[in-house]
Amino acid sequence: MIGDAFEPYDDALCAPDATDTIDLAKLIESVRFDRDGLVPAIVQDASDGCVLMMAWMNEEAIHRCVESGETWFWSRSRKEYWHKGETSGNTQRIIEMRADCDYDTLLVLVDPAGPACHTGNRSCFFRRIEDE
Repeated sequence: MIGDAFEPYDDALCAPDATDTIDLAKLIESVRFDRDGLVPAIVQDASDGCVLMMAWMNEEAIHRCVESGETWFWSRSRKEYWHKGETSGNTQRIIEMRADCDYDTLLVLVDPAGPACHTGNRSCFFRRIEDE
């Protein structure tokens, strides 16, 4: 399901080297989950590279993402899985998933069906920090 019929942005500037591939079993074996069994996942719009949000995944959330083709996360505060867009309709169809060089962060390239932030903003990163 991941990557079906979508033309992602050209990330030649982001990843100039050849992209390695890894299967799900090897990914789960390699990911450096924290002591709570979580790994940060950065969600990025595949069409233009905009960083939409960051959330936490555990092994089951990763499996749910791969099986459904949409983003799933673990809520640390609610102690439950959440499917992005389940209540808002602002789902995120996964185009591609990547792991960083140390396997301690995931990057999820998506085709979003609406804003990522619960505030209604396209990205959760809408606050610019300025020097006083």
